[in-house]
Amino acid sequence: MTRKIVNIALNGVTGRMGYRQHLVRSLLSIREQGGLVLADGTAIYPEPILVGRSEERLRAIAERHGLERWSTNLDQVLGDPDLEVYFDTQVTSAREPSLAQAIAAGKHVYTEKPVAASLDGALRLAAAAREAGITNGVVQDKLFLPGMIKLRRLVRAGFFGRILSARLEFGYWVFDGDLTPPQRPSWNYRKEDGGGIVLDMFPHWQYLLEDLLGPITAVYARHATHVPRRWDESGTSYDVTADDAAYAVLEFESGALASVNSSWAVRVNRRELVELQVDGTHGSAIAGLRNCAVQHRVSTPMPVWNPDLPDPIDYPAQWTDVPDNQVFDNGFKTQWELFLRAVAEGTKFPWDLAEGAKGVQLAELALLSSAEGRRVPVPRLTS
Repeated sequence: MTRKIVNIALNGVTGRMGYRQHLVRSLLSIREQGGLVLADGTAIYPEPILVGRSEERLRAIAERHGLERWSTNLDQVLGDPDLEVYFDTQVTSAREPSLAQAIAAGKHVYTEKPVAASLDGALRLAAAAREAGITNGVVQDKLFLPGMIKLRRLVRAGFFGRILSARLEFGYWVFDGDLTPPQRPSWNYRKEDGGGIVLDMFPHWQYLLEDLLGPITAVYARHATHVPRRWDESGTSYDVTADDAAYAVLEFESGALASVNSSWAVRVNRRELVELQVDGTHGSAIAGLRNCAVQHRVSTPMPVWNPDLPDPIDYPAQWTDVPDNQVFDNGFKTQWELFLRAVAEGTKFPWDLAEGAKGVQLAELALLSSAEGRRVPVPRLTS
């Protein structure tokens, strides 16, 4: 078997997502399985080049995993003619200029979301990548979650009949850092650094919900800063300048409606941290990261509202779990393999920067809706 090494610069790898999901559970996992085998028998073997601002943290990660190359100099890394792929998982405010620099250097680019802090910026990147003729892609990991794969199966099989509505609940309590250390980085709560739950999560909801329900045509949203003061990584208090919760209603071309609640200031009383319920004329389903349960119309109980007596129905027991029926790999790794295959074979990656721009558009329009207190149409972007 022929092995082809593909050098990949990972910028922002010292962050939680960059390290755990993209380096360890994706690229290093692909190496451990012997590479990504193409149709002609060639094994693509990713060679990570770690990029970031902290020499100490980069060196520690490199030594931990036996990696030889790391750098704090992005210009130098992008100037290497042997570098093929640039991946960005930095703070949002740093992403657009770095991606633009990588595109200008002729590198294939793959990036976390949002691709930019504004729709104009996202469209500029998409146009530059198209002009450069490079393979480009955006992480859309929620499509590869086992629970959402099962939910997609149900949609494609016509299980729901006519889909009426959806309800998405996402969030958990992020500690403010006073008594308990926070589990999210402080930049998430600074608007000037690209923080805020709308910009962070609405790009996810755009691709996930449009994949299941079709094009979004309008949004009404309200965002809030429920916890206005937090403590950063050094224990210093700071004023929160970004939103930490958002509540939205989305309209779809099909006529379906969705309510979408996202919050870093909510305590969890759900089966999973994110749950998406879809209701249709023939049945309903509720999916999370891994699980998906269904209730068909023939097994739907008949509740009767009576506040004077205890309700005798055990509602959760009326739902049936959808079986796995397949082995699910890590969603980030699965999409990395698809991207590397597209790079190697010179094919178009389906979730490119133009698709990523749609998520930024929804976030931007949701913020506009909240600021102006009105329903905002969502024009269709064309690639």
